[in-house]
Amino acid sequence: MGTRPRLRQKRLPGKLRAVRSALGLSQTEMLKRLGVEKLLDYTRISEFERGKREPPLLVLLKYAEVAGVCTDVLIDDGKDLPAKLPAKPKHRV
Repeated sequence: MGTRPRLRQKRLPGKLRAVRSALGLSQTEMLKRLGVEKLLDYTRISEFERGKREPPLLVLLKYAEVAGVCTDVLIDDGKDLPAKLPAKPKHRV
């Protein structure tokens, strides 16, 4: 393990906020849609969207499923979210 902090995706917080906004959900509703309301408090959604914390991989996967995008679209700063959400993923399930 290195001693340096992990690199953070600069656009991830904005993408997570954009997904929730496109779906017209409150933070509490987003937790329920993600199916993690028993694992996380709604304040975590705010922390993810403000870049205070990074979501666990399971939560990122759920965001991608709800948005209908591949996880790399959320994670890769070089990729943009589709104009319309939820989208139809381009990968095979």
